[in-house]
Amino acid sequence: MTVATEADPTCPSCGGHVTPGERFCEACGADLGEPAPAPPATPMVPAAATPPAAATPTGACRSCGGEVADDGYCTRCGTAAAKPRDHFTEQPAPWVAAVCDRGIRHHRNEDAVALAAAPPPAARAVLVVCDGVSTSTDSDVASLAAARAARDVLATSQPRGLGTAASSVAATAKALSNAVDAANDAVIANTAPGAGSPASCTFVAAVVDGPVLVVGWVGDSRAYWLPDAGGALLLTTDDSFAAEQIAAGIDRAVAENGPHAHAITRWLGTDAPDHTPRTVSVDLDTPGWVLVCSDGLWNYCSAPQDLAGLLGATMDTVGAQPLPLAAALVEWANAQGGRDNITVALARIDPTTTATAGPSADHREEVSPDGNVLS
Repeated sequence: MTVATEADPTCPSCGGHVTPGERFCEACGADLGEPAPAPPATPMVPAAATPPAAATPTGACRSCGGEVADDGYCTRCGTAAAKPRDHFTEQPAPWVAAVCDRGIRHHRNEDAVALAAAPPPAARAVLVVCDGVSTSTDSDVASLAAARAARDVLATSQPRGLGTAASSVAATAKALSNAVDAANDAVIANTAPGAGSPASCTFVAAVVDGPVLVVGWVGDSRAYWLPDAGGALLLTTDDSFAAEQIAAGIDRAVAENGPHAHAITRWLGTDAPDHTPRTVSVDLDTPGWVLVCSDGLWNYCSAPQDLAGLLGATMDTVGAQPLPLAAALVEWANAQGGRDNITVALARIDPTTTATAGPSADHREEVSPDGNVLS
């Protein structure tokens, strides 16, 4: 709900209240003139590029100190070597961090994450997670290339719109569409010619711009808004067989644990039927956490209220710093069985520490692929 104050501008024609940045008065239609240009945004800094794109083992054997061969096994004792891609972290700013882990059962890590952030009080960040499809060739390389390509587009585009909340959301949604195009191109560029099962991956990205969050996704990687107080939200709707069952009335727990629960209906890659992202926006008007993850986490804790409870319980143990908190959530997922790769990306939101003004509370909008606000 928007509450007018004495400092709010009024229409020079009818005296009605107008929102800063509006081009025309909603009451009488009078031309209010061009909106003031938005202040320049603080540049976002990408996290360091670790691990390398290739998953080649490096260093000596963890067991005996012997030489590791190109096939990934120690030439002395035969132990499989650790790979840089098996477990890595990113933290471009103190309030944003991610952990990406191979899990227990998979032989390689096909998840990927790429982050960028501006320092406070700017409160601007990009969190991208891609989950490589296990049955496709070179999905580990393709997912990492896709995440980084999308991150780079979103970190440098800095969409500001025309000064209104709706135009800013629409501009960010357009940037997300461009980022998915770049991610899809990166997957295709890392697809071996003639591969029987071409590289493919899911995609989800969260763009935090002051008090507004815009999320875009393709597939079944997810974004949640977990406020310190109030209802937790699952912001994405999986592109999956399970989601179609849930929409048809099947219980969520039953659908998400069925034999085809993780059969996705949309993805990135040469054989993708449609990689246009769906987008949604929400106001970040209270303290809380933006959490972006692969199904390696939500396999074990899907419902938003359950994930909020897990996050709170984990903070009681490890504290509220994003990197150790993300690491603890990954460790928890591994303790549940670690049957898939696991990625957890977190951004801590505290509106009281940011100077950016934004839209009113209780504001959530779904945006069409061309950037038009639907609701």
